[in-house]
Amino acid sequence: MGKGFPEGFVWGAAAASYQVEGGWNADGKGLSVWDMLCRRPGAVFAGDNGDTACDHYRLYAEDAKMMGELGLHAYRFSISWPRVVPTGRGAVNEKGLDFYDRLVDSLLENNVQPYATLFHWDFPWELHQEGGWRNPETPELFAAYTEAVGRKLGDRVKNWMTLNEPSVFISLGHERGEHAPGLRLPREEVMAVWKGVLLSHGASVKALRETVPGAWIGSAPVADSAIPASDSPADIAAAYRHGRTMKDWTFWHRALYLDPMLKGELPDDIREHLAAHQVHISDEEMKAIHQPSDWLGLNYYSHSVAKGDGQGGIEYIDHKAGHPRTSFNWPVTEEGLYWTLKVHHDEYGLPIMVTENGLANNDWIALDGGVHDPQRIDYVARHMGQMARAIADGVDLRGYLHWSIMDNFEWAEGYSKRFGMVHVDYQTLKRTPKDSALWYAEVVKANGLPG
Repeated sequence: MGKGFPEGFVWGAAAASYQVEGGWNADGKGLSVWDMLCRRPGAVFAGDNGDTACDHYRLYAEDAKMMGELGLHAYRFSISWPRVVPTGRGAVNEKGLDFYDRLVDSLLENNVQPYATLFHWDFPWELHQEGGWRNPETPELFAAYTEAVGRKLGDRVKNWMTLNEPSVFISLGHERGEHAPGLRLPREEVMAVWKGVLLSHGASVKALRETVPGAWIGSAPVADSAIPASDSPADIAAAYRHGRTMKDWTFWHRALYLDPMLKGELPDDIREHLAAHQVHISDEEMKAIHQPSDWLGLNYYSHSVAKGDGQGGIEYIDHKAGHPRTSFNWPVTEEGLYWTLKVHHDEYGLPIMVTENGLANNDWIALDGGVHDPQRIDYVARHMGQMARAIADGVDLRGYLHWSIMDNFEWAEGYSKRFGMVHVDYQTLKRTPKDSALWYAEVVKANGLPG
């Protein structure tokens, strides 16, 4: 065991197709909802888009070599559905699949294990025009896409995630219009999106089970829980209740996704709220959603603070003036990682991986040619301490995948936010490992904090 981390703990990094690949129309790729949103005036900071991004589509071998040189155990990447099935339905684009085939081989040649996400927000544009997630055919089409990917990569890829952060692409993409596809739907329609997403998850898991023998299957939701304001039983109970009550409706609550996916049920107040908006899930549909999962990924960045209100409810406590914040203005709340790991492990009983964690920082190449990001090193070290604490308290935590391996297209924020351990010059595409990347390489070697 290295400084609180068991032997075999997986240290890696993550990225997503639209954010790094570029090659937006290369080799038969179809349009995605993000391709189209980026062409809407004012939708993305400075009119940025992912047409080239980090050009990972062309530079994948160089990137895989860099990951190997840093000693990473794993790389979490996502597969672009419209690169594989250009319109979301019909014939597979073999050239698109071949890219991921080459990427996986390059990772393995550099002793980096592939962790594949099937959907990280780049939905096929043409299928979106046919109703998107609300189209009753979409679960079957997502399963067909899953099967094609599984047959191509499943002999080498055993670690799979179906969906990345459904709460985000549903709420920001379909309710608030800030992310692709840029819709502001009435609540009933957003609920229909939610239902289609859950059914698609279940269909995808089933397809993977049938296609990839020995697959280790999970998903990567937002880590939705809270930090108790004190160690009192009432405040701890409030932290556990966060994300499970519908008194204030939100599409972000974990129970809305993880209870159907992992338990095959919904809390009564959620069912009542759905029924009030003419949305129902039959027993047969719930069975289709509730396919066995092997593990749970959690994407963690920041948390709120919860206090019991004395009446079984939750009161949220504001952070004090001057509380540390990232360049995204997100509070730095490393203790929340301990609580999210503890709460999700207690509720769902599955092995967990931190599938995203990191911070947006103001990074640039210094006069000496390096990129000095001590805040990122401190941020990760703080969260590592909370992971070790959770492991000591019995959480079955299997790994940590830093977000992100390199600076990339940060959705509606364009290229204004840098999350990477590796700096990317977007004009020349030159990669420069930051101080944090060199430090993280030592973390991997030591299986914990170096020194």
